[in-house]
Amino acid sequence: MTYIKVDNAIIMAAGMASRFVPISNECPKALLEVKGEILIERQIRQLIEAGVVKIVVVVGYMKERFAYLQEKFGVTIVANAEYATRNNHSSIYAVKKYLKNSYICSADNYFSTNPFKSAEKEAFYSAVYVSGPTKEWCITTNTTGDIIRVDVSGSDAWIMLGHVFWTQEFSERFLEILEGDYNTTAIKDKLWEAIYLDNIDVLKLKMKKYDDNIIYEFDSLKELEEFDVNYRYNCDDGVACKMIRKGDER
Repeated sequence: MTYIKVDNAIIMAAGMASRFVPISNECPKALLEVKGEILIERQIRQLIEAGVVKIVVVVGYMKERFAYLQEKFGVTIVANAEYATRNNHSSIYAVKKYLKNSYICSADNYFSTNPFKSAEKEAFYSAVYVSGPTKEWCITTNTTGDIIRVDVSGSDAWIMLGHVFWTQEFSERFLEILEGDYNTTAIKDKLWEAIYLDNIDVLKLKMKKYDDNIIYEFDSLKELEEFDVNYRYNCDDGVACKMIRKGDER
């Protein structure tokens, strides 16, 4: 099989992380320190170590706080002016000229081991297996591993979690659909994943399976507390004051 060289990575970091209030009132979730490292910095380092040196960070909420990344890592910063009025598809739209053979990443993911490579076999969405009931997006594939359906909630299922790889062909098809619908009200509140699922017959992604304890996503402060014990102390009023202060120093 011919491998596809990864051209770049898009890291989406524009969101407000409203479920992390009051921490996110002071510091974007992507800039929180987790197990001794800033979340987004760890992900940037992992990409660079894998040979993916062209990295675009899409910012919105507290965008000025991310400016130091440009000097520290040589990343490109792109502002999404619509982050507060549209869903994350607007971040994809903001970086449309950069989309090629691209990783699409969330700034708040934590990877215990480096999942990135300099080349990939095919377009995919990462997945992990969950035993028992879950409210996450559950994947159904055909016999060749193509994602053919995704259900919101399920049980004993592979769920969408982590980074995505778009081939040049996928990027072109997705942008054609996105640009065609962008000025309609129908997609204003949609995740880019929902737009993908609306067009799953023409937008083909494989499911790429990962073992447990590799991909982490923190949807709530409780989940972060369970992962990093530092969020359980050094706090004045029940929030991670120590970590906020470190973010404020930047």
